[in-house]
Amino acid sequence: MKKVCLAPLAVLAGLGGTMLPAMACDVEVGMVMELTGPAGVYGQAGAKAVEMAFKDINDAGGVLGCSLKADTRDSQSQGNVAVDQATQLVNIKHVPVVIGGIISSVSLPILTSVTAPAKVVQVSPASSSPTLTQLGKEGKTGGYFFRTITSDALQGTAAAQYAIDKGLKKLAIIHVNNDFGVNMMREFSSTFEALGGEITSITAYNEKQANYSSEATAALSGDPEALYLVSYPVDGATIARAWISNGGPQKFLLNDGMNSSDFIKAVGAQYLNEAYGTSSGTDETASTKYFYDNFAAVSGGIAPDAPAADRSYDAGAIVGLAIAKAGEAKADKIRDAIFEVTGTEGTPIYAGPEEFKKALELIKKGEKIRYEGVIGPVGFDQYGDITGPFRLWKIADGSIETTGMMQADEVAAIKAKVAK
Repeated sequence: MKKVCLAPLAVLAGLGGTMLPAMACDVEVGMVMELTGPAGVYGQAGAKAVEMAFKDINDAGGVLGCSLKADTRDSQSQGNVAVDQATQLVNIKHVPVVIGGIISSVSLPILTSVTAPAKVVQVSPASSSPTLTQLGKEGKTGGYFFRTITSDALQGTAAAQYAIDKGLKKLAIIHVNNDFGVNMMREFSSTFEALGGEITSITAYNEKQANYSSEATAALSGDPEALYLVSYPVDGATIARAWISNGGPQKFLLNDGMNSSDFIKAVGAQYLNEAYGTSSGTDETASTKYFYDNFAAVSGGIAPDAPAADRSYDAGAIVGLAIAKAGEAKADKIRDAIFEVTGTEGTPIYAGPEEFKKALELIKKGEKIRYEGVIGPVGFDQYGDITGPFRLWKIADGSIETTGMMQADEVAAIKAKVAK
């Protein structure tokens, strides 16, 4: 965390010329988000949500006597660009916390090439690849990596059960050809077949192609009843249109990346009335209501249910509270403090300036707090993973409707059942 100190300042307020003190420094946090490219819709919402969390903490008094400030960089949804931007933040700006990326194909190279070797804290709001857990188990993250989303090892299981429950028992799969897509496909496939489902074909695709007709045609072999599409909103919409144009059945199972109004508009709502999906879910708290009531006003009109927005706010809030708890801008202390401001012990703290003001006062007194976020109560295991529910949803008349929740213990029971 780079602390940028300025000369002591005072500002004139009002016609009377009253002198008011101003913050004399900034605490800089690096942020690498997918502001453009296939995952741009995620990164734009995520960046605004982190900025909202920082503003709320600053309005509550800031941290270490300073204002929180994000130095935001665009990964362009590309791993090599992300590594370059993260390297500048860590090696030149010396920020020992980086928030991002959103997608796993961005977060993984940042982690392995930049943050883990430099022992810099990294918090991803939405990267769900099981590889991130495996790196933690192998001791390759140093405990410096955290994410506010559940692993695809769990989401693939939840999606398989939801497909069976909705009568989608004969599926083709099209998945993005990266770590996220491959792992999601594998986790889903093993569970789906164990539950009695049939997979007619598996087709990988490379990102940012103008046309996916050949992939759609290949996926139609074997006469599937529906398509499981593991993708992002831009490419996903192009693939779905190609699938429909080539005569594919208008039945879909979708990953959390398709939980997007942009995807629905691009495909056409009339083709998606038998489209179902799963997302890392939320347990509603006072933070949830605060965020949904206020995000659109501070984000330039981005909806609060935009992909990754809710958990990005939580990533920003956790980082900010952890800096305050750490007492100094050092990565190892911030890493340890993340566990101290989340979990199950201490006074519950919710989103918003008033709650953060209470949190900062309790921290100064040496008392314990636990942040209960927009996505629900947050706690991390030793690998930086959270466990939580999955939201089950469908698209109806152009809108996304929640049909139910699948709790973490239910998912664990399904995994145990199919492993026998």
